[in-house]
This record gives sequence, structure tokens and C-alpha cells, in this order.
Amino acid sequence: MSTMPVGGLVPHPAADAADLVVRNARIHTGDPSRPHAEALGIRDGVVTVIGDDRDVAGHIGPDTKVVDALGRRVIPGLNDSHLHVIRGGLNYVLELRWDGVRSLRQGLAMLREQAARTPKGQWVRVVGGWSAEQFAERRLPTVAELNAAAPDTPVFVLHLYQSAVLNRAALKAAGFTKDTPDPKGGQIVRGRDGEPTGMLLAAPSALILYSTLAKAPTLEGEDKKTSTRHFLRELNRFGLTSAIDAAGGFQNFPDNYATVIELAKEGRLSLRISYHLFPQTAGQEIDDLARWIETVRPEEGDAWLRLNGAGENLTWAAADFENFTQPRPELSPDYEVEFEKAVRLLMENGWGFRLHATYDETIRRDLGVFEKLAAEGLFPAGNRWLFDHAETVSAESLDRISALGGALSVQNRLSFQGEAFLRRYGPGAAADAPPIRAMLDRGLTVGAGTDATRVSTYNPWVALHWLVSGRSVGDLTLRPPANRVDRRTALTMFTQAGAKLTGEDDVKGVLRPGCYGDLAVLSDDYFTVPEPEIAGIESLLTVTGGRIVYAAAEYEGLDEELPPVPAWSPVARFGGYQASRHAPLAGARQAELLGEAVAESERHRRWRTARGLAPEAVGTPFDPCFDL
Repeated sequence: MSTMPVGGLVPHPAADAADLVVRNARIHTGDPSRPHAEALGIRDGVVTVIGDDRDVAGHIGPDTKVVDALGRRVIPGLNDSHLHVIRGGLNYVLELRWDGVRSLRQGLAMLREQAARTPKGQWVRVVGGWSAEQFAERRLPTVAELNAAAPDTPVFVLHLYQSAVLNRAALKAAGFTKDTPDPKGGQIVRGRDGEPTGMLLAAPSALILYSTLAKAPTLEGEDKKTSTRHFLRELNRFGLTSAIDAAGGFQNFPDNYATVIELAKEGRLSLRISYHLFPQTAGQEIDDLARWIETVRPEEGDAWLRLNGAGENLTWAAADFENFTQPRPELSPDYEVEFEKAVRLLMENGWGFRLHATYDETIRRDLGVFEKLAAEGLFPAGNRWLFDHAETVSAESLDRISALGGALSVQNRLSFQGEAFLRRYGPGAAADAPPIRAMLDRGLTVGAGTDATRVSTYNPWVALHWLVSGRSVGDLTLRPPANRVDRRTALTMFTQAGAKLTGEDDVKGVLRPGCYGDLAVLSDDYFTVPEPEIAGIESLLTVTGGRIVYAAAEYEGLDEELPPVPAWSPVARFGGYQASRHAPLAGARQAELLGEAVAESERHRRWRTARGLAPEAVGTPFDPCFDL
């Protein structure tokens, strides 16, 4: 796919020759003045020309790389407006991903094989990106199944913000005993003898889950850089070229940011990252914010790595945990005192912020603080701010957000937690969770994201499918047509809206001259594939700043070589997201049939083994027959 004379496109000397030309494409530009094109050229990281073959012909020089899109759909690079990319990168090669796995049996087979490959001292960890509702069996693994799959290797399986399942070895490695007290907001499930069973429950705080996971071994030095680069490549696989890092628990600044900072200095980031800072210690939040204000400034950095502000927590007391299997948490009656100090400090120093807020009850209280500061002329004072999640935000609160110049970022958490939300709050509330159409109808900027990696998958096409269809990964319809968006709007939420949240909408999210050369050549046409197949789209060629950062199919080998992951890593054996070769299941009956087929295949294997027609299984290796 190097420079070639195709259809009259003959290389010739040109002072403004493009570094990369993409031709023979169906380009959705996102630019209303020219919504469609067939070719474009990129030089020095930005789009210099867009149009048809004749328009780009004069920009092809001897060193221009020309890529034939073969008539495929090309879109601006996707931008996840709420992704825990920094934390995810530091752990990626350590984690076994059940993202996209269609049966628990397949997941357990993967886990069993990984346990046999994992060196002593390491854990097998399944951390987010899946839900029991996506499995044919519609259930979690049991402690007994984890013990059978890995009798000696610690296994930690996180399920949403709700629970974690640990095997016997993990309980021992984590130090849980009969005498271990339940932490505040969490529960260690115990048997009749008082000993921990292996189940941990968020009740409703997820801190018990994350503090336990934090006891597992971590990576050091170059291994963290390798892990992060592979995670970024995995995100590029789905057409992501930008993300806003929402920080999160156990992500300390500057320590846990050092890896992406080093990669940025080396020019090895393949994803543009705008990051936030999140105070980690309750009671110390104001001191942390004051220290950071003296150290860094929003928008400092460059096109690849830049600070965007504070959040998604400003004070721990104001955080409303969203375990939908539990009642809404009752927050401290006076949390506004410290919260106001934090917001005032940020506003006085020109810092924007984002806020984790699931419930309207929390949002209303926060807005009361903002309105008080607005009366003093301190809010918003030209600073960007937004609410994240907002599943139950009311129409009145949306009006107040609009009046204060705020924005929103929504994520497909209910793709994975929708069934639990429906059971607790009913179909009426689920139909408006979140009220996306009401947000957009008010003219609010609404960015879209995933909130990966510890609940939702990082695959943005699962989120795009949720935006368009209103359906969960368990194929349950939650949002009616009146609260869905069309495909073009959903794509805009994943491109231009995210750029607005970082103040980069003049250079990002659109393909036009002067904007970043960030794009994806898609495996399927997002605008025409049947709705259920949206979630199965991937990128075949992803370009960030004119660099080919991911390449597959006809383009394989055009991307940059990465250092290998450790041979025992789950990524080395299974990769990341487990793409299905078939259209997603629709309905409970299809799930039942899949479960029956899996069981029948296992019975057939045993029948053949008993008759000497197949070798006796040694352990239970991963069986591609169950890669459904």
C-alpha cells in the first residue's frame, strides 16, 4: 500500500505533498459545508486537502503513502468523552477480558487456561467490560467454579459496580479471614462458620471491590509502557483516536500519569488524551486541588496530551455510587460545605471540572452550590464544566444546567446495568435513563463515552449501538424511540461533542482542511448496516495525526511495531475484546438455544472420548468451538 499510480494519480514533485492520502473512500466528514468526499490528504498531522481524486492528485509526491479505502466508509476518529484510559493502560496486559464473550462456559474455559499459564505470584483478573446478561447462561460464575478452574492461582472476577467473586487462593492472597471486618459501604459475604465465601458486595460503595483489586501485583517500569501502548492499540482497533480520561479511584497524580507523560515525550502515544485530576484522599481534597493549581494549568500540554481540569470527583462526600442493585445512597446532609470550597477554588483559578453524578437528587444539590457562586459572579466565569452519567436527571435540572453554561457526558452503563436499573426503578424511569433527547433538544453539548474499563467495555461501537437502539447487551429494550438518537447524531456525540468538552472543536472531530488528520476506515458502513450489527463494527485502518496507528485486513503491517507483551499475559493468548463472528443474539430464546448447543457439544466430546474416538482432555484448553 505504498505510493502507486492508480487511476491517473501519478506521483510528482510537490512542495506541499501530503504524507498520507486516502482515496476511493466514502468519507463522512462531519463538516456541514462539505459532508461527503472521496479522498483526502494529510500533511504534518493535519488535513490539507479533501474532495475527490482530482483534488488530491496534485498533493501526491514521491514519498506520499497512498491508501486505497476500496470504497469503504471513512469517518472522523472517534473520541470517547469518558474513558479511564490511563488506569486501563497500566493494567491491560494483566487482565483477562470477557468483553464480547457470549457464554459463561467460554469465559470459564478462558479462565482455566489462563490460570495454567499464569506464573506464581500473579493473579488472574477479569475486571469489567462484561455483564451476566450477555451470557447464554445469564448468570455469574460461582466460587466453586473458580476454585475448580484455578485451585492454586488467585482469581478475581469483578462484576460491574455490584460485586466481585474470588476463589480460595485470592481470598488468602488478599488477606481476608474470619476476623476481617466489613469496610464501610461494603460487605464480605460469609458462610455459616463465619469464614469469607469469596463473594464481595458493594453496599453500595464499590471501594471494597477496588481496594481488593489493588492488592494484586502491578507492573513496573517499561512493562507499564508496553501495557499502555498495547491498550492504546486496542482502542485504535475500534477507530478511537482521542479520549478524555476521567481519572478515578486509585489513580494518583502525578505517579500514575508518569507512563503516558513519558510516552508523550517519546512521541509514542497513538491516542490523544485529555486528562482530569481526581483527589484521592477524603478530607484532603482541598489541599490536593490547591497543590495542583500551583503545579499545572488546564490546556497545558499539546495535541497529544493535555490537562482538561479537575474531577470526576471533587470531594468524596459528594460522590453518589451507582450500584443499581442497591438503593440510592443517602449523601451527607452537609457535604455542600467542602464541595463549595472546592468549586470556588477552581473557579477563582480558571479551572474547569467534571462531576460524577448519577442521580437527580445529587445534581440538584450541586446546582444549588453553582447558583450560589453564580450570584457572586464566580460561575462559570468562562470555565468548561459538565455532569457525567446523569441517568435520572430531571427536566428542571437540565434547564438549570443550560442556564449555567454546563454540558453533559453520557455513557452506556445501562448497556450492562440496565436490567438491574429496570428491576429497581421500573420501565418508566428506564425509558428516560438518561434523557438524551431532552438534553439535545435544549441545545446542550452532550458527549458520548463508555466509562470503561471496570463496568462497560471500551468498544465504542457497543455504546453507539446503545445510543441508536436503546437496547442492552442482553438484548433488552430500555429506551423507546422517543429517547433514542439517529446514527448521525450518535456519531457526532462521539466526535465533535467530545472535542467541545476539551475546547478543541476547531481542530478535532471533523475532517476538513486545518483539522487533525484523525480518521478510521471501517469494516462495515455504519450508516447502512442493520442496527444489530453496529456493535460488531471495527476499524480496518486507524490514522491519528497522519500516522497509521492500527491496520488490519488488506492493510495489515502498515501500523507501527509494538514491543511484545509478556508471554504469559492474557493478551498474548486471547487479545482484548472478543469479537463475535455472528450477529448479536436477539431475545431469550436465542440465548437458550446457544446454551443448549454448548451443552450438547460438551456431551458429544465426552461421548467421543469414552469410545476412544478423541483424546482424553488434559485440563480444559480453550476450545475455539466455543468462540461463538
